[in-house]
Amino acid sequence: MKIKFLSGILTLLFISCGFNGKEKEETASVPKFQNNGHELVYNMVQKVGSYDLLKTKKDVVYTYTYQTPDGKADISTEKYVFDGEYSYGAYMQHERTLPELEGLIEQGYDGSNFWLRHNGEYVESEDQLQRVKFNRPTNFYWFTMMQKLLDDGITYEYLGEKTVNNKAYDIVKISFDFAKSKPTDIYQVYINKETGLIDQFLFTVVDFGVIETPYLMLLEYENIDGILIPVNRKYKKSTWDSALNNDPWITVTWTNIKFNNDLKPELFKK
Repeated sequence: MKIKFLSGILTLLFISCGFNGKEKEETASVPKFQNNGHELVYNMVQKVGSYDLLKTKKDVVYTYTYQTPDGKADISTEKYVFDGEYSYGAYMQHERTLPELEGLIEQGYDGSNFWLRHNGEYVESEDQLQRVKFNRPTNFYWFTMMQKLLDDGITYEYLGEKTVNNKAYDIVKISFDFAKSKPTDIYQVYINKETGLIDQFLFTVVDFGVIETPYLMLLEYENIDGILIPVNRKYKKSTWDSALNNDPWITVTWTNIKFNNDLKPELFKK
């Protein structure tokens, strides 16, 4: 999912939030807003840090931990290059992803091709490669989601205000038109009126048939090198009214995040 940032019509200098006493100046293009929802999302991105700011970090390495209520987990070392959207994952534990393969599995995407290695040997099974084709762009997208909510091909719809746990939110529906034949996912984001950040959002997963009944994702952020990253995440089935139930949460955490690792293109190639 390699989509260019919205082209702008005006250029200005803006100062991103002064986290930890630091202020960063950056040149940004202000898009022509579709509506209030689009503007709210744009302002949110200025809070967390734009995709252009991510690109100045070159790349990222971090530990990804995915834990389900049944006690099974995936733990991988994720490596991405932002310019080109290259993606690599080395799974030390993979009880949810290709559990039939014992030992280390590596997944890669070099901007054009996907590949899978198991204990150093390439795997050519199309069924198993389909999981790689889901994991690589999905993991990359989750990490860069806030920035990529300003990609081309996105439609914004402002749905109004709502108070949740004594916090006031603006709700924006986000849908995608990438000229593909199959339907794409829908997001409904809750932007905190006080902080300007997305505290939670509803989402579908069309590839796995999650369409009518969405998931609800809750987020907690950490400032990593001047960018706000939603490092703690948990989600479960919900309704479009974001109703909670007694089901246990699936948790996702990102730790040991480090930018500017001088990752080489060869890492991502088969």
